[in-house]
Amino acid sequence: DCPKHLLGDFAFAIWDKRREILFCARDHFGVKPFYYYSDNNTFAFGSEIKAIFCLPEVPREVNEVRIGDYLIKNFDDTTITSYQNILRLPAAHSMKVSSAGIKIQNYWKLDPQKEIRLNSDEEYAQEFRRIFTEAVRCRLRSALPVGSLLSGGLDSSSITSVARKILAPEGKILDTFSAIFDKNTECDERKFINAVLDGGNLNPHYVHGDERTPLSDIEKILWYQDEVFFAPGLPIMSWGLYDATNKEGVRVLLDGHDGDGVVSHGYGYLHELALQGRWLALFTEIQGVSKIYSQSSWETFWLYFYNYGMNSFCQKPFKLLRRLRKALRGRFSKGISESNQSEILSQWSNNINPEFMQRINLEERYSKFQQHEISSTNCKTEHYKTITSGLQIYALEVLDKAAAAFSIEQRYPFWDKRLVEFCLAIPAEQKLNKGWSRMIMRRAMNNILPVEVQWRTSKADFTPNLSHT
Repeated sequence: DCPKHLLGDFAFAIWDKRREILFCARDHFGVKPFYYYSDNNTFAFGSEIKAIFCLPEVPREVNEVRIGDYLIKNFDDTTITSYQNILRLPAAHSMKVSSAGIKIQNYWKLDPQKEIRLNSDEEYAQEFRRIFTEAVRCRLRSALPVGSLLSGGLDSSSITSVARKILAPEGKILDTFSAIFDKNTECDERKFINAVLDGGNLNPHYVHGDERTPLSDIEKILWYQDEVFFAPGLPIMSWGLYDATNKEGVRVLLDGHDGDGVVSHGYGYLHELALQGRWLALFTEIQGVSKIYSQSSWETFWLYFYNYGMNSFCQKPFKLLRRLRKALRGRFSKGISESNQSEILSQWSNNINPEFMQRINLEERYSKFQQHEISSTNCKTEHYKTITSGLQIYALEVLDKAAAAFSIEQRYPFWDKRLVEFCLAIPAEQKLNKGWSRMIMRRAMNNILPVEVQWRTSKADFTPNLSHT
């Protein structure tokens, strides 16, 4: 039962010599990888696939199903790898291995039904700040130097600013690592990075992102990854930042990876209001979003109304409006209609061998994947799906192996179990409020973040750099 009582990131195996049982476990969100191989005579495990391949009895056979999933961007299966019989222990699972066989169980689940109700916006912000500060504080604990990635975004800036505040009384200065762009200036975030640095007690280091390409160090990266990886920005951004971190002697790196997903932008709240027929509240939120992002509030509102409201407002005489509603539905549904699915499958046949598709039942796997991706009914369900997505676990595995290549342990304060549970359980209006996404975090970071970062609405787009390189 020990894993359910632990906090933080871990992957471990304990040999019970007396009972001849091997007990294995992986952390709640899959930050630390755990790979294993089993046959009638052998059980082998490791944090890298190449370690298992050191054993001559382990065959090297390509898993065609995983290759097919990769080609259609389906990472929903959290157990398979690119090799036959090399498996992953899923996140939040433990495993017992003995002569009786292998038994895997889920020791913890995120509860999508849990609700947290506090008395005011300020109380929500205070509680977020308390949990978030503790999530950063406990990840600063290390026998080796600790640094922080600083992109200038809301996530990395919040971690860096809170870490600086914690370390200041001890007289410690935090090293930060940022990617800058002198040639592709539209990708450059120095305006926001410098705003954080101006607060002091930080020692900045820079990597020139536009001097690298998606193929920089690609052979070396593939060797460390053990599989093809779905991350075109890894050679440009992360690899260079890890290299710089290593050269400065920093061995623990705080990372704001997908704080967006953990806190949630809350846009599912718009769908929730529409489904509930709360049109005035919906229009108020849309007005806020439209003002911030310079969009037409009326056009956006009517699209929601046609998509969600026509059933109650349009009866038989209004066939034309019902047809219009049907035509507009696709603009809001994440699900894919049969006609669209057929079109996509047809496109695949131009790029993927049809016989290969049939052999691995790729169409059937795609259909199951899409059923999981169908549009959610409320903000919390959408939030839950984002957090528990197989793509999240895959991304953390890719980052862990890349950081390990430079002897770096990456730590993610946003993926603290306590913070994830809190963010999922709070009301939708704490996530989206008057058009402001991630509102609870913005309030919580008051007087901690520079104002221009706290209330920024833009997000860095590195596509121009990918196109240029």
